Amino acid sequence: MSLLELKNVSKIYGELKALDKVNIHVDQGEWVAIMGPSGSGKSTMMNIIGCMDKPTMGEVLLDGVDIARESSKKLTDIRRDKIGLVFQQFHMVNYLTAVENVMVSQYYHSMPDEKEALDALELVGLRERAHHLPSQLSGGEQQRVCVARALINHPELILADEPTGNLDEANENIVLSLFRQLHREGTTLIVVTHDPEVAEAAQRTIVLEHGRVAREVNNENFDPNAI
Repeated sequence: MSLLELKNVSKIYGELKALDKVNIHVDQGEWVAIMGPSGSGKSTMMNIIGCMDKPTMGEVLLDGVDIARESSKKLTDIRRDKIGLVFQQFHMVNYLTAVENVMVSQYYHSMPDEKEALDALELVGLRERAHHLPSQLSGGEQQRVCVARALINHPELILADEPTGNLDEANENIVLSLFRQLHREGTTLIVVTHDPEVAEAAQRTIVLEHGRVAREVNNENFDPNAI
């Protein structure tokens, strides 16, 4: 069953077609990587899937709802309730502790709950760092806080933009291990990346070139039980 479908989606800026009649689908519980060179349309696609922008034309069906036709207010609600966002730049509030940064996401969804936020940090192995400020955390720890923040509202879809781009190999492996765990638990993952090793961790890779889907590759070595 498809959680996400893009049907003939185009995004046009003047004479530039950032996306050009793109058709993709992502099944419930699937892990998909999106790759492509700079300017291929990856960021544009992420913004549209993440309800941060609308296509010029086409349909974007998320859980059966065409989000291309929704109002800005409705898109905010959908993003809050259904999507967990993980960015390359951590976007943490510098004067808030790790647990408070996680609770910020709860604030916009329902009610902040410190116990739930601590449980989310425990899931990413950072409960003992819960009361540290971002300046007291390593880059890998900050990214794991961001994963906890994305998970706190139990989204149907995790959308990650270059989530390992600022990490060393050890922390990249930790984040990928977290994604594997989420996938085993049934979370749908879309990871935008330039790193072939990160893409190879996914079930399927969609390659964009010049705003179009150039090819799709199934990962024959995908192991759902990998740690």
